[in-house]
Amino acid sequence: MSDLAKTFAKAKLSSMPPPEPLIEEPAEGYEDDSSSASSMSSTGTVIPTSTQRPAPVIHWSDYFAQEFYLERPASATSSHAKFHVYLTPPATPKANLLVLHHGAGSSALSFALFAKEVRRLMPDIGILAVEARDHGSVAWNDSGQVDNDLSVNMLGQDLVDMIHLTKSKMGWADTPTVVLIGHSLGGAVVTHVANEELLSNKLLGYAVLDVVEGSAMEALKHMQSYLAARPKTFASLPSAIEWHIRSRTLRNPQSARASVPSLLLQTPEGKWKWRTELGSTEAYWENWFSGMSAKFLGGKGAKLLILAGTDRLDKELMIGQMQGKFQLQVFPTAGHFLQEDLPQKTAEVVVEFVKRNDRSTLVLPSKVSDLIAQGQKV
Repeated sequence: MSDLAKTFAKAKLSSMPPPEPLIEEPAEGYEDDSSSASSMSSTGTVIPTSTQRPAPVIHWSDYFAQEFYLERPASATSSHAKFHVYLTPPATPKANLLVLHHGAGSSALSFALFAKEVRRLMPDIGILAVEARDHGSVAWNDSGQVDNDLSVNMLGQDLVDMIHLTKSKMGWADTPTVVLIGHSLGGAVVTHVANEELLSNKLLGYAVLDVVEGSAMEALKHMQSYLAARPKTFASLPSAIEWHIRSRTLRNPQSARASVPSLLLQTPEGKWKWRTELGSTEAYWENWFSGMSAKFLGGKGAKLLILAGTDRLDKELMIGQMQGKFQLQVFPTAGHFLQEDLPQKTAEVVVEFVKRNDRSTLVLPSKVSDLIAQGQKV
């Protein structure tokens, strides 16, 4: 549950240094506040200038083509649910589908700017951004009561069902080849889906954004203190957006305008409160991240890990990196919500990851027999 945590334990480096990860240089003019070592005590200490103050909110339609509520009927294996998703369909039947899962307390719109950048770089790819139960989607148990079971098994099955329900909604003849992208809690969910092979041969690969087991488990010790310190309500949406920028929770005002409103609900008194009560999810925190490193390394498919600092790597992942089991990218100028802080750079890395691992785009040399049949010399 590292989505809102600002304290991360630094992993001890082994005597044998791992291969150098790809590290993005800070952008020109970018203020480097050593984000990978930031702490909860920094909250509220940075006040944006007038030019940094966020403008009014941005609508989802600036970033996605469609918004759906997908109904899952109750069955012997699953509960009744209504899932909230945003979709930009693949341009061709052969194009891949990028499936995005947000972190705890966040929403699908945390990927808004990232999704737009991906489509700019790769116009044919489809993008499906989903919202978990208690984060915009809702499920009910057999008694008709809201079921907020946020175990990684349940969230993983919900994710797979959202993909299949989208296929049915769109009338696709077949499920596209999928690339899973998960931020923080979402990273644990997509890792679980990959490790359990819940998408079978439809999974091309998966990417995890700024979460590893070691630092996440350490951060859990501080979560209730952090949640108690943040505001319970906001007077308005602009004030909520401004708090996210001022506290350095988000570093990108435009992304804050797109994502923050979706995190809140208006009270009868006119104030704005958090949609998801993160403190009440404590029973699931260890379930989300326990054993995640082994599952990430053991899952089938290409693997990408993007971090806001190398200090987040735990020992198991350091060894995996030395063995070349996954691609590692580091954005030292980003905060925890790196896909919001640096959407263009995150999109560039993900698009390159997809292109490099998409076997359907490989152009193989002609067979000798075919060349001879065409009358060519070999």
